Amino acid sequence: MYRITDHPVADMPPDRPIVRFSFDGQSYEGYRGEAISSALFANGIRKFSEHAKDGQAQGIFCANGQCSQCSLIVDGIMRKACVTPLAEGMDLRTARGLPELLADDEPAGPNAIRRISAEVLVIGAGPSGLAAAAELAELGLDVVICDDKDTLGGKLVLQTHKFFGSEEDCYAGTRGYDIAKILDKKVRSYPNVRILSNSPVLGIYKDRAAGVYENYKSYLLIDFKALVVAAGAREKSLVFPGNDLPGVYGAGAFQTLVNRDLVKAAEKVFVIGSGNVGLIGSYHALQAGIQVAGICEILPKVNGYKVHADKILRMGVPIYLNTTVLSVEGEGKVERVTIAGVDKDWQPLLDTARTFEVDTVLVATGLSPCDEFYRQAQAFGFIAVKAGDAEEIAEASSAIFGGKIAALALAKLLGRNVAIDQAWLDKREVLKSKPGDIVCREEEELGPQWKPVFFCTEEIPCNPCTTVCPTHSIQLSARKGSLLDLPYFQGENCKGCSACVAACPGLAVSLARLADNGLADVQLPFEFDASSYEPGLKLALLDADGAFVEEGTLTRKIYNRKYRSWVLSFRLSAVNAAKVIGVRIQSEEATRSLPQPRFEYLPDNAIVCRCERVRVDEIVAFIKENTVRDINQLKSIRVGMGACGSKTCSVLLPQLFRKAGVNPAELTAGTLRPLTLEAGMGELLNEQKAEAAT
Repeated sequence: MYRITDHPVADMPPDRPIVRFSFDGQSYEGYRGEAISSALFANGIRKFSEHAKDGQAQGIFCANGQCSQCSLIVDGIMRKACVTPLAEGMDLRTARGLPELLADDEPAGPNAIRRISAEVLVIGAGPSGLAAAAELAELGLDVVICDDKDTLGGKLVLQTHKFFGSEEDCYAGTRGYDIAKILDKKVRSYPNVRILSNSPVLGIYKDRAAGVYENYKSYLLIDFKALVVAAGAREKSLVFPGNDLPGVYGAGAFQTLVNRDLVKAAEKVFVIGSGNVGLIGSYHALQAGIQVAGICEILPKVNGYKVHADKILRMGVPIYLNTTVLSVEGEGKVERVTIAGVDKDWQPLLDTARTFEVDTVLVATGLSPCDEFYRQAQAFGFIAVKAGDAEEIAEASSAIFGGKIAALALAKLLGRNVAIDQAWLDKREVLKSKPGDIVCREEEELGPQWKPVFFCTEEIPCNPCTTVCPTHSIQLSARKGSLLDLPYFQGENCKGCSACVAACPGLAVSLARLADNGLADVQLPFEFDASSYEPGLKLALLDADGAFVEEGTLTRKIYNRKYRSWVLSFRLSAVNAAKVIGVRIQSEEATRSLPQPRFEYLPDNAIVCRCERVRVDEIVAFIKENTVRDINQLKSIRVGMGACGSKTCSVLLPQLFRKAGVNPAELTAGTLRPLTLEAGMGELLNEQKAEAAT
C-alpha cells in the first residue's frame, strides 16, 4: 500500500472503515468514502482507461472533477474517479474505449424534482465563498452554499504549509487546512446559512434557478435572487509530447493525493513551473518522503515568492531557469522527462537537453478562473458577483477579503444600505500584490544575547514574526508603510523564545548568539520529522541560496505544537552563525540526470484536447485549411467535444491559433455546454425504480 502513515505537519486521521473493492477482477482494500482515484493510487494503480481513439493509457490530471481524464467504469457506469466515493463491494474496471450502455428494461418509477429557495446562492466553499457567506449571513440574508467537495475550505484543505499575509486579518502563520476549519466553523454558526457539500452546481437557468447535483446522486433546483460565484480555479494544461501519459498531472492534484488523502503518489517527481504552486508542491513532496528531481521554469527568474524558492533550494532541489520541458516518455506511464534551455525567442536549445528518470511530472504552470456561471448570470441579467480565484488568481489571504468585499457589493445591489470599508479594499490590494523589490540586508552583528536574523529579502505581504514576538521587538520597516515592508529587530530584548522562528511561513528567520571559543549557537526552523534526532548529531547547514556552509552540531530540539514545527539548535563557528538558515533534506543523488539525454522531440504530436486526443498538428492544419475564425468550428475535428466540455483545452487554443497565423482577438468564442458536469439521466430525474417505490 502506498499510504502516508506519518507526516511532519499533517494530522493523521482517526481509524477509518476499510472496505473491499475490485479492479479489473482483482480484490483490493481502501477507505470507505475516499475518492476512488485515491484508493487506486494507494494500491499502486495509475492507469484508469484506454482511449477509444488509439488505446492510449490515461490516468488523472486535475483530481478536481474538472477534466474527466480519470473516468473509469464504476459498477457498470462511467464515472469520474476523483469525485466518486469508494463503497463496499464496488466493481471498478478500466474503461477500454467507449463503454457500453447498461441494459435497463425496467419501467420508470415515479420521479419528482425537489426545489428549495434562497436569497443568495454561493457557488463554492473555498476561502472567498465562505467569507462571502458569513458576511451575507451577518446582514440577515438567507444563504445557501453549494460545493463539490465533502469538506469545506476549497484548496485550503490541501495546504499543509503556513500562510502569508496578516495574522490579524487572514490568519497568517496558520496552516491552510487549519484556516479551512476556522472558516468552516464560523459559517456554520449562522442559522440562516444552509450548506450543501458534495453537491456541485450543474447549471444556472434563465428562470433564476440553479440545478444542483446533490451528493452526486440526485437533482435539486434552487431558486435564488442573487448569486456569488466563488468556484475557484482549474489547473492549466501544457502542450508538450507525452503530456497525456499516466503520471503527468497537475500540482494541485498531487496535493490532493498527498496532503488531503495521505497517499504516497510517487517515488520521484519533476515539477514544471516555479510559481508558488510548483514551489510549495515540491516542498510538500519532500515532506511526504517523495524525491524531487528538479523544477524547470521557462522565465529567467522564479515566478513565485523568493522565500519559497530559497526554502526549496535549501532542501536540495535545483531550479532550472530559462528552461522548458521537451518531452515526457515511457511505456504506458511516466518513466523519464527531458528538459532543455531556451533561446531569446523561447525556442528549445536541444544541445542543452538533460534527461531525468522519474515516475511523475507535475504541471504547475498557472490556473484558469472557473467563472462560467458568472458570465452566464450576466447574460441572463441576474444580480451576481464573483470572488476569489473566480475573479482574479491570487493568494488565499486575498481571497478572504475578496469574498467579504464581493458580499457587500452584492448586498448593495440587493438594496441593502451597506458601505465597503476602504481599509478592506486597501488590504486586498496589498494581499494580492505580486512580489516587490528585493532589498539587500546587511549581515547581522551578533553578541552574547539572542538576536533574530532575517533571510526574507523580497517584499511580500507577511507579518507573523511581528505579532508573535512577546517583547514587540520585531517591527516592519517604514519603506512602503504597508504589509509589504520587511521585518527588522528593533531592540535589545530578545528572549530567545523562538516564536518568530516557528511562526515564519517562509522558514526565513533564525536566532543566533555568540558563544565562547569562536563558536556560536543558532536556532533554525525544521518542518520534517526530527523525533529521532539526538544531541551531538552533525547535519549539513546551508545558506539562503542553498549553498553548503558547514556542519553544525545539534545541541537541542524543541517542538512547537502551535505551529507544528521543530526548532533545532546547533553549535557552529561564529563566523557562519548569521549565514545559515536551513538543513539539507535531499541528497544530490536524487537530482542527477542521466549521463546522456534520452528523448524524441516531436512537438507537433503533443495532445491539446485531452478528452478527444486531438494533436497540435491536426488543429493547426485545420485552422489553416479552413480559415477558421470561430472556435466552434474546431468541434468538427472533436476539439472541445469531450467530457470536460473544453474546460482544459480552451485555454490552450489561443497559442494554436497564433501558431497558425491567426490573431486570437479576431475569434468568435466557443459556446459553453449547458451543464458543467456529467450526470446520469435517471439522477437528473430523481427517478425511483419501480421496486424501490413500492
